[in-house]
Amino acid sequence: MALKRRSRVSADFNMSSMTDMMFLLLLFFMIASTMSSPNDLRIKLPQSSSTHSTKVVLVKVSIDNEGNYSVAKGNEAATAIQPEQLESFLVDAMAQDTTTFISLHADENRPYSEIVNVLDIANKNKLKIVLATKLADKE
Repeated sequence: MALKRRSRVSADFNMSSMTDMMFLLLLFFMIASTMSSPNDLRIKLPQSSSTHSTKVVLVKVSIDNEGNYSVAKGNEAATAIQPEQLESFLVDAMAQDTTTFISLHADENRPYSEIVNVLDIANKNKLKIVLATKLADKE
């Protein structure tokens, strides 16, 4: 009588697929962590070492340390303006000549949101705007 041999079941666990998954996860987290930029950079604005400047400025918008807005056209004296009136003033001023720039002079201690609001006004109305900075000290 021919007896069949029973095949024994191995109690070993194959770890190769598990190590592959762990390696892929490790690579993913290493790459993802290098792509994120930390917010711990301390930048004191506005300063620039660039000497490039725009020659033609039609409107100068200024925001002082207290948050007061003033505007000046060309060589005229600056006049105070409310932030709500700024958009209509800029659109009216730039309707005359679209090849010139708006120069934004903001105090470095003003919240960034006020500067972004002026930039949004210019972007929404397709106006050309530059940020005025002071020349950094050469050391």
